[in-house]
Amino acid sequence: MGTALVTGATSGLGEEFCWQLAAARHDLVLVARHRDALDRMAERLRWVAGVRAEVVPADLARPEDVERVAVRLDAQRGDGTGLAPVGLLVNNAGFGLGRPFLEDSLGREQAALDVMVRAVMVLSHRAGRAMLARGSRGHGAILNVASVAADTGMGTYSAHKAWVRAFTEGLSVELAGSDVTATAVCPGLTRTGFHDAAGVDVSGTPGWAWCSAEQVVGSALDAVRRGRVLVTPTPLYKAAGRAARLAPRWAVRGAVRRLPHM
Repeated sequence: MGTALVTGATSGLGEEFCWQLAAARHDLVLVARHRDALDRMAERLRWVAGVRAEVVPADLARPEDVERVAVRLDAQRGDGTGLAPVGLLVNNAGFGLGRPFLEDSLGREQAALDVMVRAVMVLSHRAGRAMLARGSRGHGAILNVASVAADTGMGTYSAHKAWVRAFTEGLSVELAGSDVTATAVCPGLTRTGFHDAAGVDVSGTPGWAWCSAEQVVGSALDAVRRGRVLVTPTPLYKAAGRAARLAPRWAVRGAVRRLPHM
């Protein structure tokens, strides 16, 4: 029980996070760009799961929109706002670029950096401070969506996700001794609309290489409950992650050259 705020809440992993959290009786604050999609999602959650669902329309590439979400994370009991404190922040919003860095526009690249790095930093800062302020040691959790791509050097997407993973590890060290935790989930290929939205052709990928959104979200939330810092869903991607970290970097770069751009 409690309130969770999920970014990128209306599709893919974000939508699955909302449903699994609602099934566990968490109220929700939904963040995404499009108000209509947010309202539809919130209405379904209220009727099907019987939980409270607020909406905060926000484009996390825009600093003023990030600030609006951050203000919602500031809420504390008895502060006069009447808003429930957020006990779990899920930094899920993100997107693939689908083309090499030098062939992409700098504007798209900067927007991706803002959504997958800057917004994660700002919202984690505000959520962490608010959570620590509750009682003697505070309580709460921050869950950041990284990727096994963090080990691959696959363009700027990999760089963003490597930052998320390293940032989460550093934050977990800072939070040690409190009742606030930080977790990063590092999924591999997952059946969502992510690749279609990025224009990445993955039609030749064998079925055994895919995770389901249910697996990824279930593993991530279980890791949060256990206070784990890093989690990679499925044995396949745990092994792949170890191999990428142990292999010579020239070998990893060679393998990446044969893969589609994220």
